[in-house]
Amino acid sequence: MTKQNFGLVGNAKEQLVKRFLARRDNQLKTVSEVPRSTLNFAQIPEKFCRFDKFPGYEKVAIPQAAARKLGIENPYFKTHEGVADATTCIGGKSYINFSSYNYLGLSGDPRVNLAAKDAIDRYGTSASASRLVAGERPVQRELEEAIAGLYEVDDAIVFVSGHATNVTTIATLFGPKDLIVHDSLIHNSVFEGIKLSGATRRAFNHNDPDSLEQILTEIRGNFERTLIVIEGLYSMDGDIPDLPRFIDIKQRYKAFLMVDEAHSLGVLGDTGRGIREYFGLPGKDVDIWMGTLSKAFAGCGGYIAGERALIEHLKYGAPGFVYSVGIAPALAAASLTAIRIMLAEPGRVSDLRERGSYFLERARDSGIDTGLSMGYAVIPAIVGGSLKSTKLSQYLFEHGINVQPIIHPAVEERIARLRFFVSNTHTKEQIDAVIMLLRNKI
Repeated sequence: MTKQNFGLVGNAKEQLVKRFLARRDNQLKTVSEVPRSTLNFAQIPEKFCRFDKFPGYEKVAIPQAAARKLGIENPYFKTHEGVADATTCIGGKSYINFSSYNYLGLSGDPRVNLAAKDAIDRYGTSASASRLVAGERPVQRELEEAIAGLYEVDDAIVFVSGHATNVTTIATLFGPKDLIVHDSLIHNSVFEGIKLSGATRRAFNHNDPDSLEQILTEIRGNFERTLIVIEGLYSMDGDIPDLPRFIDIKQRYKAFLMVDEAHSLGVLGDTGRGIREYFGLPGKDVDIWMGTLSKAFAGCGGYIAGERALIEHLKYGAPGFVYSVGIAPALAAASLTAIRIMLAEPGRVSDLRERGSYFLERARDSGIDTGLSMGYAVIPAIVGGSLKSTKLSQYLFEHGINVQPIIHPAVEERIARLRFFVSNTHTKEQIDAVIMLLRNKI
């Protein structure tokens, strides 16, 4: 040990060092005297060293085995052999496709493809390292500036995963002394971020500002920072929140408001600028704008937009950015081009809105339970029961329509459903075809 100057002199200093050394030696002696475990490691149950005995795996395997016995095929992980748009090719056969997020038909657009190819030729296929340590590519910053422009806020930061965006942002900004209150139907990524943060979590009733306010009235004063998290368009139900009410509440209770726009940017608003455009609100009324690039914007990854201090904090402090490779230049170029096309061609957004409204109207007229959907790209057909939903998905697939079941535990068993994602490229004839089949089976 190197003796340090503790601010003492002479004998007092020497006595302090001696006591420290004696205490350390005693601790080492105590550790060395601990007897080795007499446990026979062969007695450890085999289930603790086999993946097929994990409880989580058994929850997956048992229902799959039961479905096979009933002659029900696994509806998931189908292999698409081309661009998944309003139609897709699976097993060499064409299907009407309602299972992709290609809301504006920009995934596969020749201009988007060309931008990605040009970026590969210039920068290669990967950023190859963290942007913090290895530097930027111009297209990465151009994308962030374009996203900030959509919200009219100071800046934005792009992450390589939408799910990781929520996890790392929430865990970086909030901690054990804070409170996070979220909509009861919030996305899994928010749950994971809250768990990692250590903050106290409370859920309020879905799309119910009064429920939120009741929680804040009771416990807001017990915490330092408070975060409210909602979505711009709920991906299971297709409804939207009353954003002005939530802004009013967050201001009165001195809380931060985070809006997850994974499914609403590119969908809501006359030009696709999302829920703030839908309500005619300034971007700065919301503290944290979050979204993804994999839906309307033909890429992959997530973003946070807001004031400069927020973005700088995340750039230097969020593990999901600091310790992760930067977004691939080709993906950044694809999403940047998709944003520019959306703004230049607002007809894509209006066409999507028209197709969604048509689907919702036809479904309701046919007696199909569409739940809370408002007809903005996401429309469920609630049939009740996981088995019934899975069978219906298989029936539609056999008749040339690809749509996935959403079953327990993703939703409650009684509201298991098929979930339809509508694109601006769907035709009325395609929508009519699926409605006719649903009407005959539900």
